[in-house]
Amino acid sequence: MMLVVGLVVLAACNDTETYAEQKEKEVSAINKFIADSAVNVISETVFAAQGNTTDVSKNQFVLFEASGVYMQIVRQGCGEKIKNGETATVLCRFMERNLLLGADSITLTNQVLEYAAVVDKMSVTNTSGTFQGSFDVTSSLMYAVYGRAQNNTAVPSGWLVPFTYVNVGRPVKETDATAKVRLIVPHKQGHLSATRGVYPCLYDLTFERGR
Repeated sequence: MMLVVGLVVLAACNDTETYAEQKEKEVSAINKFIADSAVNVISETVFAAQGNTTDVSKNQFVLFEASGVYMQIVRQGCGEKIKNGETATVLCRFMERNLLLGADSITLTNQVLEYAAVVDKMSVTNTSGTFQGSFDVTSSLMYAVYGRAQNNTAVPSGWLVPFTYVNVGRPVKETDATAKVRLIVPHKQGHLSATRGVYPCLYDLTFERGR
């Protein structure tokens, strides 16, 4: 219900605002989160110089200028990256916050007891370093909420950014861990509702290789 009410309120606001005004609000919401959370934004050059890692102790997020996506790699993850030419099954746990509603307002998540059995299942393909993904319609909360009405299985572009940098493995030892990232995803890189509503989302995501 919180999600539905939030989206209705946004839709009502969007009816009276220009696209330029909506984008200004989006940028303000992102900047507010960065300031309030003491995020240390680093450039892609610094990110590369650090070995494509972010220092979590310094709360670093790298900004990808072309897409506007900010990423923090919390854990690199066990296993290997998705190879060129490979299509991998990826299992994802996520928490989504609409930054227009505030960084504390959870709009959707499969990290609660009610959805404990629902791990979002994706098929992700690496084609010469470009990633494409689609949700499994039988096991995806994201698809059920945001994609089913339009029969749209596409994984948001923003979610695909980390696959260049993190491993997607399956933990087998106690010391193994799944990859974990935090993302700030602007509306153009988000799901259809975010794109149409012109709002940015903050995501906590974990990736595990499925079978």
